[in-house]
Parts: sequence; structure tokens; C-alpha cells
Amino acid sequence: MKHDIRKYSPAQLKDWFVQNGEQGFRAKQVHEWLWKKSAHSFGQMSNLSVPLREKLETAFEIRPLTVSTEQRSNDGTIKSSFRLFDGNLVEGVLIPALRSDDQDRMTACVSSQVGCSLTCKFCATGYMDRKRNLDAAEIYDQVVAIDRQAKTNFDAPLTNIVYMGMGEPLLNYKNVLESVDRITSPDGLGMSPKRITVSTAGIAKMIKQLGDDEVKFNLALSLHAANDQKRDQIMPINESNSLDNLAESLNYFYRKTGTRVTFEYIVFYNFNDTLQDAKELWAFTKKVPAKVNIIEYNPIAEANFMNTDPQTLDKFAGFLDSKGVTVNIRRSRGKDIDAACGQLAGKEKAI
Repeated sequence: MKHDIRKYSPAQLKDWFVQNGEQGFRAKQVHEWLWKKSAHSFGQMSNLSVPLREKLETAFEIRPLTVSTEQRSNDGTIKSSFRLFDGNLVEGVLIPALRSDDQDRMTACVSSQVGCSLTCKFCATGYMDRKRNLDAAEIYDQVVAIDRQAKTNFDAPLTNIVYMGMGEPLLNYKNVLESVDRITSPDGLGMSPKRITVSTAGIAKMIKQLGDDEVKFNLALSLHAANDQKRDQIMPINESNSLDNLAESLNYFYRKTGTRVTFEYIVFYNFNDTLQDAKELWAFTKKVPAKVNIIEYNPIAEANFMNTDPQTLDKFAGFLDSKGVTVNIRRSRGKDIDAACGQLAGKEKAI
């Protein structure tokens, strides 16, 4: 049985080479091909001899994901359906800066699980079963593929990565952190961790773990309601991770890392868009050092929620702003191809 070579650490690779009569420094060469150069076959490793490449081919396999389909939005967003080695599908999105923006931002939105187990009522992925976690290399491959799309289509590299695609990243903790290590390592893609944001629906003990691990990336909480009764209705995870517990864990994270959290807040029509809701959100921001991103709702077939009207949205954001809260309104991108926040569902059939 062949082993997945990208699951081997540099030390394990070196041991394998030595045990198989090869020089240990070859491990460093192979590691560079796998992570820095993103090689997807041993045949690409041109500074290795043909017999050594054949030996590697016999013992190991590389399990790259492939782009199965690509859809382009009218606003420039590109959604990809990625096929994994076992036939499962996940989706990832390239979000280029709008022409009106001053910054040359290129953002990759990547998935961490096939499906999801959290059943958030407004999210298409939440209506899928969770089939499995992605391994670190599968997350890494999404970034590599989306970076290639950015360079091909916009002549610019990725500037930011958000773990906001399919799945709950903190329920795939080990692989998510390993993927960040690969992406930020000088031996990998060499991106700054401050360009990476991991978004969670709110798992208090894992947020504390992030603090203990003193991670350098940014953390976002999908909040969407600042009282437990409303949040219970749309996010069942809140029943075991109440707002008080989340506030405690987020403050612990802040003390350990010094990184201010971002609250993501989708404003649903006639549900969480009143002045009272805004006051509750303001009160919650006083418990945790945070900024707020207000997000437009993107309709899905499985749910009956609607986006609030522009006037209500402006009043909501205006109240927070008047109280000194750092607040941004995030306009949806890629709605026409189901690539916007909450719409990813891997709709193409898996083999």
C-alpha cells in the first residue's frame, strides 16, 4: 500500500531516505518540491535521479485536488469545485478587489471540511452531512489553485486567505493549523499569518486552544445575533456554546494573542435587524475587543430568510458607528453563481 507522502514530516522523510539507502539531504529536496513548488507528481522532481523518482513512485503517492468546474460571476468572482482524491467535492472562491477599490486585494475563500455538522439554518453547507475533514494538503492545494487563478486572470497573486468556505475549521483543528503552517512557512508559500482569517461558528474550548497555541492569524466569529434566544434559533451550536461562554473564550484568546476578534453579523429581515438588536450587539462588543463586519444575506433554496432593506441596514450600522464601534458593511460577491457567503454546497455530484 502506498503512503501519502505529504503526511510525512521532514524528519520522517529523512528517516525513510536513510533507511532506503539514500542520502538524507534528498528529503529536503523532496519537501521543497511538495510544498514550495507544489509538485503533484514525482516526475516533476527534476533534480532527483530517475531511479530515485521510480523508488518514490513505488512507495508513495501524492493526492492533489483538481479543479472540476469553474464558474465566473459578473463581478469577477470565480468559484471552483475541487475534486478530492476520493471523489468528494468541496468549493473554493477567488474574490478579486472591485475596480472601485483602492487596494489590489485578491482573497481566497477555502473549505476545511466536506460538508458540515453544525446545521446553521441560513447556510447551504449546514444542510449537508459532514462526510470528512480535509487534510492539510487538501486545504493547501485550494490556496495554490486559487492563487494560480488570480495570476492567470488578474495578473496578481493572492493577498488574503479566509477559512470561510465549507465546514467548521475548529472541528478540523489539527489540519487547519497545519495548513496555516504550510501556507506561512518560508518552505511553503511564505504568506504572512496576518493575511489569514479563520472563521468559526463559536466553539469555546477550541477558541481557548487557539489562545494557548498563540496563533498569529486573525479570528472571526460568526455571531449573527447577540442574544442567546435568537442565536439558538439559527445556530444550534449556541445551545452548548452560549454567548457568555464565547465572550470568556474570546477574551482569553485576546489576552494570549493580542489579536482583536471580528464579529460577522448577517442582518436578516425582520429577525435581527432592529435597533434593539443593534443595542445588544453593541453591548456584546463591550465585553470583547472586536470590530464588526455586517454582511448581506445571500438567499438559499433551503431557507426562508431574506436580506434586510437598505434603510434598516444603514440605521443598524449607523447606531454602532455612533457608539464608537468599528463597523464595515460587506457587500456580497458572486451571488449569481452561488459563490457568496453561506451559499457553498458542492452541488456537483461526487463520483
